[in-house]
Amino acid sequence: MVGPRSWTGLFTRSSNKRNEKPDDYSLSPLQEQRLLRLQARLQVPFDENRPDHQEALKALWHAAFPDVALRGLISEQWKEMGWQGSNPSTDFRGCGFISLENLLFFARIYPASFRRLLFKRDGNRATWEYPFAVAGINISFMLIKMLDLCSEKPRCLPGINFVKLLGEDEAAFDVLYCIAFEMVDAQWLAMHASYMQFNEVLQATRTQLERELSLEDTQRIHDLPAYNLLYQ
Repeated sequence: MVGPRSWTGLFTRSSNKRNEKPDDYSLSPLQEQRLLRLQARLQVPFDENRPDHQEALKALWHAAFPDVALRGLISEQWKEMGWQGSNPSTDFRGCGFISLENLLFFARIYPASFRRLLFKRDGNRATWEYPFAVAGINISFMLIKMLDLCSEKPRCLPGINFVKLLGEDEAAFDVLYCIAFEMVDAQWLAMHASYMQFNEVLQATRTQLERELSLEDTQRIHDLPAYNLLYQ
């Protein structure tokens, strides 16, 4: 673990009261179908005994460290990726399997960005850096709350507009996660932040994302200005 306190769930206290909109809007059949599928993903807990979850975790390791053999699903090696301990499954309790899916999507679709952030290659880094993997779980949780995805349908403007983007691209949530991770790192560097300021960094990222998701001319997830931060 990096630093003196547990990270999972530490940076998740935020409200959707601002930007609330009436929920009397309608979804297209495609938007509704894709929203339901995304919401179903949110309900899947990480199960360290499920073979497919084990394989996903192994795949994440190999994407991050392709030349390093993983000694086991419980290993001190995991700390090199920014997990709090030797067993990553304990960190998933706060957000479930989707947070692993998000990390794996990032590694596979935007490998250059993934590795650049994992290894902290850009900028003047802090002595107490944020732990990559656990920060990723907090980003997944922040997006779920920001977009109001646990409601029957989002009631906030960013969430309402996000569902429109989801109608154009079913991977919109996963892509937004990658964008948000890049934004977090950019904010971290811009603020010259250190470990205990991660909450401020995450909140600044959320505020900027809410602003971008409220732009009227955003038709696709790739139209978000911050999408340009991603490297393939």
